[in-house]
Parts: sequence; C-alpha cells; structure tokens
Amino acid sequence: MPSALPEGDPAPENGALPASVLAGAEDRRFGVYVHVPYCRVRCGYCDFNTYTASELGGTRRDEYAEQVQWELGFGARVLREAGLPERPVSTVFFGGGTPTLLPASDLTAMLGTIRSEWGLAPGAEVTTEANPDSVDAAYLQELAAAGFTRVSVGMQSAVPHVLRTLDRTHTPERVPQVVAWVKEAGLQVSVDLIYGTPGESLADWERSLDAALACDPDHISAYALIVETGTKLAGQIRRGEVAEPDEDLHAEMYELADARFRAAGLEWYEISNWSRSPETRSRHNLSYWTGEDWWAAGPGAHSHIGGVRWWNVKHPGAYASRVHAEISPAHARETLTPEARREERVLLETRIAEGLATETLTPEERRAVPQLIADGLVDGRAAIAGRIVPTLRGRLLADTVVHRLLGG
Repeated sequence: MPSALPEGDPAPENGALPASVLAGAEDRRFGVYVHVPYCRVRCGYCDFNTYTASELGGTRRDEYAEQVQWELGFGARVLREAGLPERPVSTVFFGGGTPTLLPASDLTAMLGTIRSEWGLAPGAEVTTEANPDSVDAAYLQELAAAGFTRVSVGMQSAVPHVLRTLDRTHTPERVPQVVAWVKEAGLQVSVDLIYGTPGESLADWERSLDAALACDPDHISAYALIVETGTKLAGQIRRGEVAEPDEDLHAEMYELADARFRAAGLEWYEISNWSRSPETRSRHNLSYWTGEDWWAAGPGAHSHIGGVRWWNVKHPGAYASRVHAEISPAHARETLTPEARREERVLLETRIAEGLATETLTPEERRAVPQLIADGLVDGRAAIAGRIVPTLRGRLLADTVVHRLLGG
C-alpha cells in the first residue's frame, strides 16, 4: 500500500503563502506536476500513491480531470494573491500511477487549463508517463496535437521473468512498438528501466540494456530497485520466497549501464538519468534537483514554492471532498529555513553533472573536498573550477559524499 504522508504544519484552507516566497521568485522557473493515481494492477515493488479500481472507495475516474482542473485554477489564484510574478509554465509532467489510463481527452483538458491559467513558455516541455500497454498510435497522436512534447515509457525490463516478479502487465515485444509510435507522433521518447529485481542476473540486465538501446530513445532512466516496507515484494523477501537485492550486484549493474549508455552516445546528467543531448534531458526532473518552483496537483502530490513545501491529502476520495468543498487539498506543509534550504541544495546538486557550486559550502565543509577527491568520489578538475561533481564511484556512493560534505 502507499506509504504514509509526513506530518507538518497546518495548511490554510485558502492556500495562502507567506511573503517569504517572493524572495528571488523572478529567478526561479515554474513548472506543474499532475499526479494521476490510477493503475490497472498494483506492482509488487510499488509504494507510490496509486490505486486500482477496487481501492477507489466509490470515487469516479471519469470525474478526475475536472477535479484537477479546479485545483489548477485554485493554484493560479493562490500564486497571484501571494504577489508572485507572472511566470509561464516551463515544464509540465503527468505522472502516476498511469496517466494514460485516462482518455487522451482528459490529459489534454488538464493541459488546456494549465495553458489558460498560467500560459506555456516558448519551447515548454510537456511529458506524460505511459505504460506500454496503455497507449496506441492514435492516443499518442492526440497527445502530440494537444501540445505534449515527450513520453516516458515504463519499460522496466526486457526479460519476462523479471517483468513477472515486478507484476508488470506488458510483454517485452510491446515496448519497441510503442516507442516507434511515440516517434511517429513527433514526440521525444524516454524509456524507464529498473535494475536489481530479485532473481535478475547481470546477463538479464544486459539483455534489457540491449533492448532499450535498440529502441534508440532520446533519454533513459535507470533506477535501482528499492524494497519499500509494506509492499508485496517486501513481504515476499521477508518470507524467503524471493532473494533480497544484492548491493554489490546493484553497483555492477549501474556501472554496466553507464558504460553501455556512454558507448551508445547517451551521457549522464543526473545519477539515474542519461540523455542524447542537453536538449533531451528531462527539464522537469532537473527542476526538482535545482530547487525551482512547481505546483503539484492531485492526491498526495507535493508542491514547492520559494522554500514552502506542502503535500495534498492522499486518497482520491479525500481529495475529491476537498475539491467539492472548494478548499485547499493540502494535508500539511513546511517552511524550510535558509540553512535547511542550503543543506538540501548540497544533497540535490551533488547528484547532477553540473554539480554544486563550491561557494555553497561553508569553509569548514570545503575542508572535506580534498579527501573526497583523494578517495575518487569527486572530480578534481571540476573542484578546482569551483564545482563539486561526483565521479562514477561518487555516484554509486552519493549518500557518502553528502554525509562527508555536511560533516556527518
């Protein structure tokens, strides 16, 4: 089941934001995330805020787009009343769940509300996630006509027994067909992979890498499987039905992926992401790593504006009730202190290829850099130029880099 929401400070029903969000707002880009919490089946490894038909408690999927449209309008009013400068939306991301379980007309309607409330910046990136068995050529053509620019296809693996362990419903043969349809629609395409599934060998992983690269995508994401407490997979491991993931094998898989992607012309720009060029990076995901502003709509969605972060109520039924009452769907929020924002910047920007500006660190924290270089965790040349950039080894030990920089 989905994990619990964090607690925080009370969130006002009118969504009002403190004056502190105005500082530096003109220098921050603005994006929109739309969470679509529906899945055909629940994958055994997943603890995202998603629901199958039997878990919806009487709420209706065909009313969801209108609910989100209300929240988007509400969000536009909140930002205007806070006195924030008018900023057209740079990036839009429909995630889930499986956004493409909704009709294409619902996704285009929600995008239309984003466009009418805030406007889209020239060259705006508009992405949706899609499962391979949830779209066809006509669906993708409709998205392209509405202004979508990018599709992230949930491939996960090309090996049948790995897909079965993950409870994925598509066949390996479906992925290249969907990627071809995405390209025919004139959209950029990313494929998402997961490595380290119980029972997955290095040869299995190499087979998935071969299949993904054969699709010639613009972008690839590769995520290590994390066994989340309370998931079906965690229970299977606890009962000894499947093996626990092997951290050493995870590292081998990551190194193999990085080598294969680089050989195929894709470069890493964030620990789990590779692209063919700067133009095909996921600008929306980068906005999270670089501390931009975004409004996130939908159940359980997390927003961030100028150091204020809030998260919506989780269940679609609770969300619908708030929307029908025309009050903020936020469950709680927190306002980060300047020091917390700085430490978060260290945590996030040491994950990306551009790295962290050394000047962000305190003099005491900078004293950790020479040893990080000596240990092969940070790029020495980049550090001399004033940036903390992880090496391949540093990417594998990202938590160690941050821990040592912050004096932990």
